[in-house]
This record gives sequence, structure tokens and C-alpha cells, in this order.
Amino acid sequence: MSPFHYGGQALLEGVMIRGRSHMVAAVRAPSGEIVYHEEELPPAARSLARWPFLRGLYALWDTLWLGVRALTFSANVSVGDPQGQIGTGGMVGVLVLALLFGVGLFFVLPLLLSRLVEPLVVAPWARTLLEGAIRLGILLLYLVLIGQLRDLRRVFAYHGAEHKAVNAYEAGAALEVEAIRPFSTAHARCGTAFLLLVVVLCVLVFAPFGALPFGLRLLSRVLLVPVVAALAYETMRLGARHADRPLVRTLLAPALFLQRLTTRPPDDPMLEVALSALRRAIELDAAEGSLRP
Repeated sequence: MSPFHYGGQALLEGVMIRGRSHMVAAVRAPSGEIVYHEEELPPAARSLARWPFLRGLYALWDTLWLGVRALTFSANVSVGDPQGQIGTGGMVGVLVLALLFGVGLFFVLPLLLSRLVEPLVVAPWARTLLEGAIRLGILLLYLVLIGQLRDLRRVFAYHGAEHKAVNAYEAGAALEVEAIRPFSTAHARCGTAFLLLVVVLCVLVFAPFGALPFGLRLLSRVLLVPVVAALAYETMRLGARHADRPLVRTLLAPALFLQRLTTRPPDDPMLEVALSALRRAIELDAAEGSLRP
């Protein structure tokens, strides 16, 4: 069986790790205790992981769905109610709003802004490049602005803890706080890297449609979101698989540098939480026979 790449996301005072067979969220309760939430992943999640491009679309939805559930759990723990739940309809509503916000901010808005100076840019390829530059500017501004929110700074520190734990695991280091401290808070398979890849690939995917009337160009931006997302996912996987090669490291450098905006150095209690989630996910996979002995 091929090696499995663990990953996850930061939560409110916690970390979620997605394993091969289970999702595990570990959250530091106000009492100081680490509280866990575990979910077995459906068989479809494992079978689709073998299909290129389809797995990218499923991974995007899966990340949003599991992320909302894990964030809900962490929010409930933070107010002293680990068993609290919101309805399925509420979670679906949050996911739909998040997707609409993302499509509007990163796909539609750049085209609308580029149209303001369109009379000055005649060549279709130049319009696409201008739109891409605006999209990159929006991404950078968005990351800088959310990084100023005080509550998110601790979330970004847990993001760094998650990366340190996964980097240590992939390097074969002991999964102990002392052992993972030296590892980087950046990782090639990160949502921040994914967003940067989306920005770059949008230029290539949208270029053939640069000469279309504005209405059709706008429609193409929305309809091609799945194509861009799937390509970005496969590109990120490929880059992470060959991250030890000098050329690939050079190409990954901007994505790793950008993660400075979405990670912060974690303290030891944060590292302990991240390790707890990762170790538990590994244990559940091993118990199910998902990992080689």
C-alpha cells in the first residue's frame, strides 16, 4: 500500500488531522484537558483518492465538510459544551456560503476589477495577465488582513503546530514535543500553497477565453472553478512528492514563503495538541490495517 500523506487544519485551540480511515480533532479545553472528536471516513473517500482530478474535487469538498464539523466541535469545547451540535442543514448552509464567497472573491471580483481598465488593454492575453495580477493582489491583501485579527493569531499558531507535526512524521522523527520543535511551520501540501497555485493556474486555464465577450468570460470563470481546483490539487501533490529536488524546491519557494502569513510559531502546549491528533489518527489507521506493519 502506498504511503499515506497526513494533513489537516488548525482549529480554535486545536488541530484536526485527516487520516486514511478517520478524522481526528484534538482541542484544548478551558480546563487544560485535551478533548477528542473522531469520525470514520466513508469508503467513498478512500476509493476516490485513487482517481486523479476526481480526488482533487472530492478533497476540496471533503476538506470543507470535515473542517466545518471540526471547527464546530472546537467552538463547542471552547464554551464548555463538547457535545453541542449544529444541524446538518446549518453545516450545508455554511459550506455553500463559504464556496460562494470564495468563488466571488477569487474568481469573479478580479474579472470585474480588470474590466475597469479593459479599454486600455486590447490584447486578450494581456487582459488575462492583468486579471491574474489583480487576483494575486486580492489573495495577498486577504491573507494580510485576516492575519491582523487577534483571535486568528492563535489559530495560525496551531496551523504552525500542525505543519511541524506532519513534517516531523514524514521525516521519521519521534512524535514528541522536543523532537518536532526544530521542524518548519511551512509544508508543501498546505491550503495556502493551494490558493497560490489556483491563482497561477487561473492565468493558464482562462487564457483561451480572453477574447470572449464579457458575459461569457464571467460564465467561464464560474464553470471552470472545478477544473482549476482539480489541476491545483494534482500540481500540489506532484510538487510535494518531489520536494527534495532542487528545481521543485525553487518552484515551491513562493508557496512556502506565503505561508508566513498563515502560520505563527507555536508554543509547546500547541505542539502537544497537534501531536495528540496525529498520533491518534495513526493509531486508528494501524488498528484498521490501513498502514503497513
